[in-house]
Amino acid sequence: MHIVLVEPEIPQNTGNIARSCAATGAELHLVHPLGFKLDESRIRRAGLDYWPLVKLQEHQSFAELLAKNPGGRFFYASTKAPRHYAEILYPEDAFLVFGKESKGLPEELLAANLDACVRIPMIGAARSLNLSNSVAILLYEALRQNGFPGLDGASERFL
Repeated sequence: MHIVLVEPEIPQNTGNIARSCAATGAELHLVHPLGFKLDESRIRRAGLDYWPLVKLQEHQSFAELLAKNPGGRFFYASTKAPRHYAEILYPEDAFLVFGKESKGLPEELLAANLDACVRIPMIGAARSLNLSNSVAILLYEALRQNGFPGLDGASERFL
C-alpha cells in the first residue's frame, strides 16, 4: 500500500501519517514542495521513534511520482468526489493520494481522474476531516479489503 501526500503543509499531520505508515508497512510518498523541513522537531516528535520503520520516498512533482510508477493504481481523496471510499475495491499496491491541508488536490487532477476519486462521508456543514484521520480511514479500509496483509502480530505481544 502507498500513501501519497501532495504538498503537505503541517508537519504534525505528516508525522502522524508516517507513524500510521510505519505501523502498517505502507510506503509514504511526499510530493514537494513541503510546508516544512523533514528534520524539524515537530515532524519528528509526531512520528515518535517510528521513523526508522517508515519507507519514505520524496518526489519533486506529482508527474515524477507518476513516471516512477507507470502501472500504479491511483485513488484520489477529495471532499468533492462522487463516490465514498468504501465503494471502491483497492488492490494491495494501491496509491492513496491526498492533497495539502489548505486546498486539497488540484481541480484539474481530480477532473482528469474522476472515476478514481473518493470521499469520506460527513455532514454537509463540515468542510473536511483532519488529513491524518482521512489517511487512516482510507488506509485501513484498503488494508481490510486485502485481509490486512502482514499485520498479524498484535496478539503475539499479549502472550
